[in-house]
Amino acid sequence: MKKILIVDDAVTVRMYHRQLMESLGFEVEEAENGIEALEKGLVRHFDLFLVDVNMPKMDGYRLVEEMRKTPELQAIPVIMISTEASEQDMEKAYLSGANLYVVKPANVDELQTYAALLAGGE
Repeated sequence: MKKILIVDDAVTVRMYHRQLMESLGFEVEEAENGIEALEKGLVRHFDLFLVDVNMPKMDGYRLVEEMRKTPELQAIPVIMISTEASEQDMEKAYLSGANLYVVKPANVDELQTYAALLAGGE
């Protein structure tokens, strides 16, 4: 079973994404911010990270930058998801190392398709 780490400071958003990803057959874990996500990523293997941009302690951009510098985490695909819809936000996400940038509210079918593809499908 593929494992995904959902990183978002909003409980309701994490619950929504958990339901969505579990319906795809992912085993889901959650983190409230980038620091917690890095810690979890170093202790356990994940096939995909679904990361919010705006979070306390460490935002999504910084989390992805740190992941790309960390040998154990650098190859894990990342979908960044945010309410920020500007070209600059999208560009910043890709420059930080994200594989995909999705604007909230995400199209459910697209998000499911991208998650399955990036995690390597089953």
